[in-house]
Amino acid sequence: MVQYVTIGKTTDLKPGQMKTFAVDGKRVLVANWEGTFFAMQDLCTHDNGTLSDGELADGEIECPRHGGRFDLKTGAVTALPPMFPIKTFAVKVEGESVMLALE
Repeated sequence: MVQYVTIGKTTDLKPGQMKTFAVDGKRVLVANWEGTFFAMQDLCTHDNGTLSDGELADGEIECPRHGGRFDLKTGAVTALPPMFPIKTFAVKVEGESVMLALE
């Protein structure tokens, strides 16, 4: 059974914003894209750059180091140089609570 942990409120992140949370000893980036919340590892698979310093656009996050891009929903690479996807995490919203699935 998947366990969820509350990491914040829906009002903590406006559409187009992102924030990093420490969850279970890991840095997890949570983004609000057009009212939907997504969570992923906060490290680019190309050179471990911090994605939270990057930009959100068109449902993707761009790494600030070399411009690699990842799909917010799937973590898939959408622009090189990264060759491998980023890890994503299930998110659910209950009322005003944003919750992240723990593995």
